[in-house]
Order: sequence, then structure tokens, then C-alpha cells
Amino acid sequence: MRSKLFGALTGIVLALGALPHGLAEDRPLTINVINQRSPVLTAQYWNPILRYVSEKSGVPLQLKMGKTAAETSAMIKRKEFDLVYSNHIFIPENETAGYKVFARPAGGAIEGQIVVLAGSPIKSLSDLKGKEVGFPSVMAYVGYYVPMDALLRAGIQVNPIFAGNQEGAMGQLKARRVVAAAVNSQVMRDFASREKIEYRVLWSSEDYLNIPLAALAAVPKEKLESVRTAFINMVNDPEGAKILAASAELIKQPPPYGFVAAKDSEFDNYRKFFKHTLVKGE
Repeated sequence: MRSKLFGALTGIVLALGALPHGLAEDRPLTINVINQRSPVLTAQYWNPILRYVSEKSGVPLQLKMGKTAAETSAMIKRKEFDLVYSNHIFIPENETAGYKVFARPAGGAIEGQIVVLAGSPIKSLSDLKGKEVGFPSVMAYVGYYVPMDALLRAGIQVNPIFAGNQEGAMGQLKARRVVAAAVNSQVMRDFASREKIEYRVLWSSEDYLNIPLAALAAVPKEKLESVRTAFINMVNDPEGAKILAASAELIKQPPPYGFVAAKDSEFDNYRKFFKHTLVKGE
């Protein structure tokens, strides 16, 4: 019964799977959120924000996700979302979809990290040779591409264990099913705060701007501008600020909250990475 309820809830709040794509005036714009956490936690975090933006912009938004990161990435390539909160748009095979950045979360940059539990005997990357290391999925930018590239450049072969999403890899580490995990620095920070675990960073990447909000070129400019304005102004409205704080509390995310304007060129170091990485695409 519980599993049936979970499945029903997931289907309702996320509208999982493919829908016919088009930009009819009477349908909501679909917005994808990257697979970092469980579908239910993702919906709990994002649905109040999207309801607010829908009401303020006058443009209905509908949260839509693939069941896995790989499925979601393939849907991005096929242009099945009008809007995305995802850095999968920079994966070379997805760039042809033509999503353009219009905003990003406020606050600091993210890093790819390889982390261990605080009491682990692992002291350096070389200690990971031949060991099981948790990764979110082969599509995760700072959780797979970036740390795996670092391992390959150091000549360190590990046994990758894929957990499906960021918090899945962190859960494997917490349960000691893997000796280390490759993570998004901010998601790891928030997970550790919520789950009350102590961890140690073995390796960190360069900084990357946080995951962007982006839109297909086919989204009407007036609708996109209304949505963009609602996202950016949310933190300055008492009602919007309250919603942002409540969502942040759910995952133990510290301030600043909200979103700021951004543009495509600010994410060029993502594209530069893919030109030189040793990691082969899936």
C-alpha cells in the first residue's frame, strides 16, 4: 500500500514521463529540475516556489522530471522541457537543444568534491585506488564528470557505484557501502547538516556557477520575461521570501535564498571542461 501511494504521489506532483511538446497558449510551461534528490523531496522543495512564480508571472508552470538522470538528460536533448533547472544543458550532446540561461540561484559557486566520512582511514585520492566510490550518475556534472576526470588524470582507477542521484550517493557513504562519494559541494553540505554526519573533503574542483535556469528558444519572450522577473523578485517580496525560507529549511540550505539574473556566457568554463575532459560521454 505504501509503495502504491508513493508511486501515485510521484506521478501527480511530478508529471513523470513524456508529454506531447508544443507551445499552445492553454497549456503550462513544463520545467525540469535536475535529479539531485528523491522525487518527493524535489517536489516538496520546488512546487511551492513554482506555484508562487506561476501566480506572480501569470504563466502556469508544471514540474516535470525523468525517472532517472539519464532519462532526464535524454529528454533535455529531445527538447521535452520548456524550462530547465539543470547543468545537463552543457553536455555536448545536449547543447544542440539550444537552451539559454536566464537566471541562477543566489549565493556562491559549486564545486565537485570527493568526500569521505570524518573518521575514514582514507587520507588522499591515491588511497581510493581499486576501492568502491559512490557517484550520482554518469550524467552528473560536478558529481561525476569533474571528479572522474580528476581521478583519470591522476591515474587512479576506482570501482564506481551509481546511486541514481546526489543524495543517493551521499546515503551510500553514510551507510558505509562506499568508502568515498563524488558530490556537489552545496548538496553535500546541506545533506550533512540535515542527516547530522561529519565528513572530510579529499579533493575539490575549481568553482562553477550554480546550476542555471534556462529556456528553449521557442518559449515566447514575453512569457519568459514574466517568469524571469518573478523568480528574481521573489526574494524581495515578503510572501516569496517566506516560501523560499520554508523550502530551504526542508533541506537545511543556508541563505542567501532566491535567484539572480544570469546569462549564457557566464557558464563558459562548463563548456571549456568538456573540450578537454578525459571522461568519455555515455
